[in-house]
Amino acid sequence: MRRDPDSILTADHRAEPRGAGERDPYLTQLGERIRSLRAARGMSRKDLARGAEVSERYLANLETGTGNASVLLLRQVAAALDVPLPVVLAEVDGQLDASGQPGQRATEFSQLVQWLAQLPAADLARVREAARHALSPAESRDARHRRIALIGLRGAGKSTIGRALAAAEGMPFVELNTVIEREAGASLSEIHSLYGQAAYRRYENRALDRVLREHDAMVLATPGSLVSEPATFNLLLARCFTVWVKTSPEEHMARVVAQGDMRPMEGNREAMADLRRILQARTPLYSRADVSIDTSGQDAATSLTALRALLPVAH
Repeated sequence: MRRDPDSILTADHRAEPRGAGERDPYLTQLGERIRSLRAARGMSRKDLARGAEVSERYLANLETGTGNASVLLLRQVAAALDVPLPVVLAEVDGQLDASGQPGQRATEFSQLVQWLAQLPAADLARVREAARHALSPAESRDARHRRIALIGLRGAGKSTIGRALAAAEGMPFVELNTVIEREAGASLSEIHSLYGQAAYRRYENRALDRVLREHDAMVLATPGSLVSEPATFNLLLARCFTVWVKTSPEEHMARVVAQGDMRPMEGNREAMADLRRILQARTPLYSRADVSIDTSGQDAATSLTALRALLPVAH
């Protein structure tokens, strides 16, 4: 049962809306941070409110900086976002871009904190030692360049271009979504509905680890939200030459609908606004790719030619 957030707040700290001129700067940035984390996870406000057991109205106040929250409530929100509480509470002063969104430095810091928080003590010590050495020797870079991983939001053209690239380069093509389903013994929708997002992330990480062990060379198409999971994304960046396949929000939406998937439009009048927000939130993450190609207005053959021109010689 969803709890009333006021029931766990004291009378002096209830999440009552403030006037526009009375907003606390930290609460405004805290709200934007929660909203950006939600967008990066691809969660709607309704999804987060349900997961955190609060009302949508309360969450809206929190995200806009007009509501204050107890630490207990923020723990619920963090748990629903599947991130450590320090990531939600982290100071973001001076780390916002011109549009008021967390910049690349703040996003990367958040990713690093999430990843480190999940490590056992022994692994954390290994990370500390590894940081003292060079990032990667030449032979590791060569091995990495034989695996081409495509990242980006659904509808950008990852599967279409990936299959064409694999055929042109004589490499196997791997859809990570297919491997995830095989790893879990269930469809993606069943994984989410039966086991939840945390379980999906575990299967995603296992699937990536498996394909990396099984393929010295390949073209890999990844799920659009993979970049939101620090440990999995860092593994991909370390072991693959990554390509951000991007396009305009309009083409993203049109291609998904053209594939016969009407879910983006069903019951959601703000589908395009949500899509833009997700793209904006994930852009600093997608930008960590080695190279990027824009497929807007391009056919598959033109995009393939552009991509092959960007690949390292060692592939």
